[in-house]
Amino acid sequence: MIGELSYFLGLQVSQLKNGIFISKIKYVNEVLKKFTMEDCKSVNIPMMTSCKLSKNDKSPSIDQIMYMSMIGSLLHLMVTRSDIL
Repeated sequence: MIGELSYFLGLQVSQLKNGIFISKIKYVNEVLKKFTMEDCKSVNIPMMTSCKLSKNDKSPSIDQIMYMSMIGSLLHLMVTRSDIL
């Protein structure tokens, strides 16, 4: 009645002859854009290995709201796409 399904509940749906494929590319791109990480490079270890962590360092404090939002976005992605867990 309304045509072929292409987007549903945050999932992109591609209906091809050999099957139906579901992806979250649009969601991932929106998350990267939200946190200004569109041009970031992927790494195997996302932290410097020579860095020494200390409770008494002079580094600036992080924005807790932004941090919780990032973690929530990643958790949502992980729950809906268990293959990238």
